Amino acid sequence: MPPPPPASRLLLLLALWIACAASGVGCSGPRFAQLDRLRELHQRERRPAAEQVDAARGLLARLLPSHSASFEFRVVSTEQCGGKACFNINNHPSFHGEGTPEILILGASGVEISAGLHWYLKHYCAAHISWAKTGGAQLSSVPYPGSLPRVPAGGILIQRPVDWSYYQNAVTSSYSFAWWDWERWEKEIDWMALQGINLPLAFTGQETIWQKVFQRYNISKSDLDDFFGGPAFLSWSRMANMHGWGGPLPQTWLDDQLTLQKKILSRMYAFGMSPVLPAFSGNIPAALKLKFPSAKVTHLGNWFTVDSNPRWCCTYLLDASDPLYVEIGKLFIEEQIREYGRTSHVYNCDTFDENTPPLSDPNYISSLGAATFRAMQSGDNDAIWLMQGWLFTYDPFWEPPQMKALLHSVPVGRMIVLDLYAEVKPVWINSDQCMLHNFAADFEMYGVLDAVASGPIDARLSENSTMVGVGMSMEGIEQNPIVYDLMSEMVFHHRQVDLKVWVETYPTRRYGKSVVGLQDAWRILHQTLYNCTDGKNDKNRDVIVAFPDVEPSVIQTPGLYARTSKNYSTMLSENYVMKDAPNDAYEQPHIWYDTIAVIHALELFLESGDEVSDSSTFRYDLVDLTRQALAKYANQIFLKIIQGYKSNNVNQVTTLCERFLNLVKDLDMLLASHEGFLLGPWLESAKGLARSQEQEIQYEWNARTQITMWFDNTETKASLLRDYANKYWSGLLRDYYGPRAAIYFKHLISSLKKKEPFALEEWRREWISLTNNWQSDRKVFATTATGDALNISRALFTKYLRNADSLGLDGMDSFVKPISL
Repeated sequence: MPPPPPASRLLLLLALWIACAASGVGCSGPRFAQLDRLRELHQRERRPAAEQVDAARGLLARLLPSHSASFEFRVVSTEQCGGKACFNINNHPSFHGEGTPEILILGASGVEISAGLHWYLKHYCAAHISWAKTGGAQLSSVPYPGSLPRVPAGGILIQRPVDWSYYQNAVTSSYSFAWWDWERWEKEIDWMALQGINLPLAFTGQETIWQKVFQRYNISKSDLDDFFGGPAFLSWSRMANMHGWGGPLPQTWLDDQLTLQKKILSRMYAFGMSPVLPAFSGNIPAALKLKFPSAKVTHLGNWFTVDSNPRWCCTYLLDASDPLYVEIGKLFIEEQIREYGRTSHVYNCDTFDENTPPLSDPNYISSLGAATFRAMQSGDNDAIWLMQGWLFTYDPFWEPPQMKALLHSVPVGRMIVLDLYAEVKPVWINSDQCMLHNFAADFEMYGVLDAVASGPIDARLSENSTMVGVGMSMEGIEQNPIVYDLMSEMVFHHRQVDLKVWVETYPTRRYGKSVVGLQDAWRILHQTLYNCTDGKNDKNRDVIVAFPDVEPSVIQTPGLYARTSKNYSTMLSENYVMKDAPNDAYEQPHIWYDTIAVIHALELFLESGDEVSDSSTFRYDLVDLTRQALAKYANQIFLKIIQGYKSNNVNQVTTLCERFLNLVKDLDMLLASHEGFLLGPWLESAKGLARSQEQEIQYEWNARTQITMWFDNTETKASLLRDYANKYWSGLLRDYYGPRAAIYFKHLISSLKKKEPFALEEWRREWISLTNNWQSDRKVFATTATGDALNISRALFTKYLRNADSLGLDGMDSFVKPISL
């Protein structure tokens, strides 16, 4: 989804809240009876205790097989937890040496047991768990079997302060999960369980369910070919933003995804999770309108296509007042229950996620909400509607009368709203708190750790709070592991954590060794990169990955956007010049921190690197931090290029363009040194799901298109969503971002030499052609890392950052001058 207006986008603390608070209705006591019933249903319908223990033991065997005999797990009732979901960590009473269980973990479910295991490894063994691409698990600090640390006598009891821990965003399934097989999903479900997630979205395979439902209305597979998006764009066809783009979906895709969904749900249920299934939002294929010409159908407007191209845009929404609405919604719920064998009774539906309703009449909005819920309830009498609150942040259409109409349309206790961007713009006075944090799975070291550490607590303790959960709703995963490590821990905290202490111990857990220099570095990073408090969006718009498509003369160059200070203050330094971005297509990169301080943190990483160079987690962080510094330096070079252009200095422009392009090549080499920054795995996993060469070509085109042009274009009009899902991936920089910049620079230098205006249309024609050719290319990229990350980073630091002013770049000395702690 495109970023919200500038004041609304930092870290997303997911706050689940009951709609009655926002609507002005009292929420005390018996008005939560339906949620009490939901809790009872979840406990009664949960898989047998033995199966949940088996799921937790399977996780342990995959995570730490050497210690399989060191832990015993037991599921206990919530009554034994004081009426709350909890886990209890104890010294095992039967321990008598290696080979016998040392630690006994009791939990109200398989998820609680798994979270208890993580808590023990993290806080008693100084271990760290993150996604494989961000370095994976650091378990070298875990003592050998037979010598695990003891916990205090009486054990450690941890109760959840709120019931639910939510996970995912409606578009995560496309930006991160699009090409996953069961092997990758199994790892993710293990990660969820370890983080205590018990309310995950489960959207995989829903197109097959829709196919079965629409078949009842004589809608054929060919009719649906123009309805479903391609594999990399399903999220947006599901939300009625577009249709057909990247498709059609082969029947084998539909069948395979349904099989995969059944495995996903089976494992989630085995852990005691409550997966959230999709529900009907009114989005229908054009063929249904033709078969029911008297049905009340709205033709929605354009969503980011070039020239409102009807081939992809302007989907159809069935009016809530039409009898077909509830009928189709009921069938969809029933078909899911029939196919999957069970449900958790929680359903996600976002009717107007980035689509403005055709009418602002509160009565219309109310009827739509009532019909949507009635459709769910007709298929499942115990249904709870879970809705993303993103529309209230993103779309100015939603003023108090419209919000009230929607939230009042559902019985109290039957709607849970996700405060989707709570870390930046909280609506948690009335909601369930979530952390959005990331857009389109792009790369930027960024966060608001202080808000993560306090937001869920403040929301829960606020007056008249109806908060029932917390969660993470990022658009893309596998980035910024520190943010997710803290947020997942906040699920279990009743009070704010001492963030200074938490950050000081973080590098020891993450790297498996206490290194003073790295502790100092992370203190700086906490106060800079992870302390974004300016209230602005952070969608990565670095020049390398989001090259400006504008006349060079309209690009402002105020102060080269360098921030400096000597005390890592969150306040703007005196040397920093802030001006509004020009009103054109160039979206200036966001800079909210002291760049000099971050470069000093990188120096500390490099100085301490030999002590932890064998750590994959360290190498990931080192590459990411070096990437961050060099990317901002590249932005500076680009602005100096523009300055040179405006002053007709062809020699300076030529020299700096060469330096920029060399930096892109060097940055590609750096990224190649860690598996978390490779293009190859994204493309190969896409091709790996294909059943034929034709499908392989289609899937690879989907994968390449999402991360470059994204949507449609003409010969001289680029997609309005170009570079939205940009990536700092080795291969992508060398073969696409670099050549694209070279085209722009060619026309820039030509303009100076010929004393002619910049050939904007020719530039566009060439780079759009480059992009379209790259989208259809079949070149194979590496899937394994090459090169020594530490040595490469040291070399690039010396080449670019230590003496960046060696070319006489006025103003750049302030970007890199050394500072003292």
